[in-house]
Amino acid sequence: MGPVRAWRDEEEVGLGPRQQRAVLAALLLNNGIRLSNEQLIGMVWDEPTPSALMALRTYVYKIRKTLPELHLKSMDGGYTVRAEIVDDCRGEPLEGLRSAYFDAQRVRLGDYRLKVREDCLERELDVLELQKHVAAHPLRERPRALLMRALYLEGRQGEALDHFHRARALLNEELGLEPGPELREVHARILNGDLSAPRRPEQLLPDLVDFTGRAEEIAQALRTLPGTVGITGMRGSGKTALATRIGHLVKGRFPDGQIFVRGRDVAGELLRAVGVENPVGDRAALWREKARGKRFLVVVDDVQDAATVRDLATPGSAMILTSVRRMDELPGVTWLKTAGLAEREARDFFRKVLGPARVDAEPEQAGVLLERLSRLPGPIRVIGGRLSSRPHWTIGMVLQQMEREGKLAGVIPSDCVAMLAPLIAAEERLSDPERHMLMCFARQDAEVIDSQRAADLSGADPGEIEMVLESLAGVHLIEPLVLGRYRLPRFVRFYFRLRTPALTG
Repeated sequence: MGPVRAWRDEEEVGLGPRQQRAVLAALLLNNGIRLSNEQLIGMVWDEPTPSALMALRTYVYKIRKTLPELHLKSMDGGYTVRAEIVDDCRGEPLEGLRSAYFDAQRVRLGDYRLKVREDCLERELDVLELQKHVAAHPLRERPRALLMRALYLEGRQGEALDHFHRARALLNEELGLEPGPELREVHARILNGDLSAPRRPEQLLPDLVDFTGRAEEIAQALRTLPGTVGITGMRGSGKTALATRIGHLVKGRFPDGQIFVRGRDVAGELLRAVGVENPVGDRAALWREKARGKRFLVVVDDVQDAATVRDLATPGSAMILTSVRRMDELPGVTWLKTAGLAEREARDFFRKVLGPARVDAEPEQAGVLLERLSRLPGPIRVIGGRLSSRPHWTIGMVLQQMEREGKLAGVIPSDCVAMLAPLIAAEERLSDPERHMLMCFARQDAEVIDSQRAADLSGADPGEIEMVLESLAGVHLIEPLVLGRYRLPRFVRFYFRLRTPALTG
């Protein structure tokens, strides 16, 4: 944001005379906001002449023609543009543009640049760079406090204390002021010997070397961040693995650290991650204060209640949420849905887990097994692990075993517990009507659930049945097709067919 200039494919685009560039700059500084003719004229001309309106319209016409990519729109006697604004911190902001409005914007942008630069210096605590910055801005207290901290952490306690006394003398001489609270606190902590390096959490789970697929979901997440991304899907569909993969792809964009939280006390865990061990009062407000001006990546796994994450988003930081149930009451979240892998991706994943030779030796049986598992990553990993521990077993043997288990009287074999763990956990949260509905259709091995048929089977009111079905769809145990019709995944059918005899007699 030095001189107002534009390029297209590395070739500079001429933007016309100074006042035309001023109109463009005013629109960009108010990106996405409608500016009336009067507002634009007041920004560009301190003392507008009667011809200013005609000149404004001419400049807007030429800007549209020169930069059609801006989508400069006329709206109710005004104009608006939408663009991504980047300040590369080179040169004087808005160089060459002169009006009271641009003078004020120069001051604002200059202050913002200093703050951003000092945020970077706080992360790096480089003594030489801090000394240069202090020399260029001798009356700013924050960089002096950072320099004192950096010197102390390098074992240069005497120099750190000397900087405090020099800062105190300068502030008193130039402004008649004593050092502010930040400088006094660093000084006191150096004297007490309790100054430590800022904590930089790195809590992301390890990325999975055999992670497979989800290219479309990852691309959408990368476009959304640093906004908030939500990942929803049934248990066992790989929500946590996807959140972790995305986190590792973008963690370089969040230099203040990555925090992983699982549990109900989300705000408390975030504060503990940055060194606040015993937070009191409004924890969400305290977290927002601690995160202000910083760039954290926060992954909250298995969100149970929207209220636990509602007020935690902060500018510059990013959140990735995983939840079985999509929480539409949370504002500003871009939701992604995980389900079974695509057919080819599921086979590729199975080959990584079990080994390509054994999967390729029984391609048809592998395809049948993957379909019975609804191509869900969690169960595929468990089955692959079981087969790996039994080198003399074939995939066909596993299919035969599943057939026998499906005929057992309400007993989940011990070998199946790990594979069925996602559905065991899901069943614990179901109401009696929801559980009964799934078992009715699983017993019939029905792939499609019809709301009218469901009402006939249960004897309940159709309106009540529709609520039950929608609730099951909300936790991804059934999949909506069209109004009143749902698909029951093979893996869910298998599980509730196992459970049916024991619970229904």
